[in-house]
Amino acid sequence: MTVKSASLGTITPSFPDIGPYAPPDPGAEAARAEPGGSLADQSTKSAGHVIVDSLVSHGIRRVYLVPGESFLDVLDGLHDSPIETIVCRHEGGATYMAEADGKMGQVPGVAMVTRGPGAANAHVGLHTAWQDSTPFVLFVGLVPLTHREREAFQEFDIKAWFDTGAKRVLVLEDAERASEIIAEAMFSAMNGRPGPVVVGLPEDVILKHIRPGLHPVIPVAAGGMTNVDLASISEGLMKSKKPLFVTGGNDWTQSGADQLTHWLEKHHIPAAAEWRTQGTVPFDSPSYIGPIGYGRPRPTYHLLEEADFVVFVGTLPGDVITNGFVCRQDWTRQNLLVSIDPSLRGRSGPVSWQILAKPDAFVGDLVTLDLPVKEEWKVWTYTMREEQAKFSMLPSAVPSGGPARMDTLMANLIPTLPEDAMVTLGAGEHTNWAHRYFPTRRYASMISARNGSMGYSVPAAIAASLEIPERRVVTIAGDGEFLMNGQELATAAQYGATPLVVVMDNREYGTIRTHQERHYPRRVSGTQLQNPDFARMAQAFGGFGVRVENDVDVPEALESALKAIDEDHVFALIHLIVEKRTKAY
Repeated sequence: MTVKSASLGTITPSFPDIGPYAPPDPGAEAARAEPGGSLADQSTKSAGHVIVDSLVSHGIRRVYLVPGESFLDVLDGLHDSPIETIVCRHEGGATYMAEADGKMGQVPGVAMVTRGPGAANAHVGLHTAWQDSTPFVLFVGLVPLTHREREAFQEFDIKAWFDTGAKRVLVLEDAERASEIIAEAMFSAMNGRPGPVVVGLPEDVILKHIRPGLHPVIPVAAGGMTNVDLASISEGLMKSKKPLFVTGGNDWTQSGADQLTHWLEKHHIPAAAEWRTQGTVPFDSPSYIGPIGYGRPRPTYHLLEEADFVVFVGTLPGDVITNGFVCRQDWTRQNLLVSIDPSLRGRSGPVSWQILAKPDAFVGDLVTLDLPVKEEWKVWTYTMREEQAKFSMLPSAVPSGGPARMDTLMANLIPTLPEDAMVTLGAGEHTNWAHRYFPTRRYASMISARNGSMGYSVPAAIAASLEIPERRVVTIAGDGEFLMNGQELATAAQYGATPLVVVMDNREYGTIRTHQERHYPRRVSGTQLQNPDFARMAQAFGGFGVRVENDVDVPEALESALKAIDEDHVFALIHLIVEKRTKAY
């Protein structure tokens, strides 16, 4: 075994140079003026415009918002900035898009909403970012300071609303601190375990004029392995016969994912993916053995209990992975947790060792370990890989003579996908077709809501298509989920997003019906739906739409949808009418 020196590091993102930082001048006159700065005094800018400049300096390329009069000066600052402003149709859709953006990139996703009702509608995206550990900054316009605590129009207590579901809640009460507050928000969203930060912007404060100097980007510590850490993981692996890596979270880069995959394959060690984070170790890798958590036929309990040494990287053995805090709870089990969060929030079961590091820093040190490969590892990995290969084998692409089937659609879709195809998901049994068949071959190939939030699929697909327009983006939505944010197809049409949207219509909330049948058999209540024609809805929004009721029509419908995306450059929706109670497995 060769152990090279371990390194500790920090992540210092490279961002555009917007100019040197000038400390705020305490004596500066804070006066109202024309938007962005008066013609008479070009040495100052409104705080709202400085906020926009600060976002640019932090590498923000896109913001998602529903406008409000409470932050008009920020909107004015966006007018001439390089940041693309995506105007959404509902605050929930805007925050979902921004949260998905945070999952895909190396900087936080950013959303902007107004006070009161706007903030209430945005809360769903905040909860998603909290449970999914996504770097995300939500800006909320507020009533003027002079109106505070007077039951002003749309007034609310921003700290009381958001303190328990955000890493920090910051309020800009001193205009001179505008750039500093942005730097703190961006840092807090990415530092340690990533998550959401809320920034309140009082309407009168953002109008005040200040010196335009920008606060520098605050570097984020990445941690790393000490020599003791290296010795601990080496010892644990060498004592094991059935080791297992579990990857998860949104805090990786493609380089880190590639390095880990190469190391695992070299050592014949298997890796499972946390629920709805597939792609860190590619779908086709001989070390990849499938998703772990909800949506897998091999019980989570069985897999985790069989492994004798488990390394969790970027995720923890929490509720979903442990099947409701049931499996791997014996204190004698060997669990090595790699997390930059010293508190290990959400962890259950034993902790044999913790390595305080972000995934890339950990992998950078892990690859210095050159371990002898054990025959038991080869047999264990091969056995698990064979099981995954059988599980993910495509069904027949030949249509049946009956109603439309998701199996037929997936069997015809998958062979057409390029290597870097992406899939987005919300919540429901329809997602299991993607868990089983979709070939996630790159990090962040599967963008989903691990908090089980419905309505996420379409907004996430729009964000993915806008962020990486050259990639094929597919979303699989259920009929119940689709209508929660299906109106954002208008946003897709407005900004040129071109995802393929598959709506599986079984006319019910399928997951809840399954639980209902388990606990209250044959007493169907509160789960049945009557749906409109989603294909016509897509056409009305400016995209391609096709309704498919018969399985024989699936291949032609899919071909037409993909042609519309590639040749007409519009989004496409396939409304697939399937039989009730049909499942992926």
